[in-house]
Amino acid sequence: MANMTKYALEASLKKLLLQKPLDKITINDLTEDCGISRMAFYYHFKDIYDLIEWVCLEDAARALQGKKTYDSWQEGLSQIFEAVLENKPFIMNVYHSVSREQIENYLFQLTYHLIMGVVEEKSEGKNITQEDKAFIAEFYKYGFVGVMLDWIRQGMKADYHQIMEKMSIALKGNITQSIENFSGKSVL
Repeated sequence: MANMTKYALEASLKKLLLQKPLDKITINDLTEDCGISRMAFYYHFKDIYDLIEWVCLEDAARALQGKKTYDSWQEGLSQIFEAVLENKPFIMNVYHSVSREQIENYLFQLTYHLIMGVVEEKSEGKNITQEDKAFIAEFYKYGFVGVMLDWIRQGMKADYHQIMEKMSIALKGNITQSIENFSGKSVL
């Protein structure tokens, strides 16, 4: 029942964002649209930004289901683009509001988990520390998110398939090579 209320609030938020900007949406608007009390809202979320963060994390979980391997990372990245595009009014509205940082954090979490899955798989049996694996995933995460933020900033007009193809070409073998470089590094 608790998740049903959260999902109803998510649907209401996305519906209302089609009608007005985020800074004009109130908790009262959300609760009226859902047919729940304000107390029910506050039982689940402390404010609208808490709801936005939860929505982003839920969308992230749906977008990446099982797509964290070397063979499927491109599919995972494609699903991230598709999830962002599918929620374009939500993403654009939140991105252009005071909570732009939440969109960035959402994308950082998504891509980090995607890349870290690949790094873990490709570093199996290699002499590489968890700290170095995390550094590799962080490094590539910023490249992915930077490209995606530019795409969002430009209104998501460019064909994301072409962007993904260029990213794939640019990254071909690079994560594996980074793992090799770190596993063969000399300790000073």
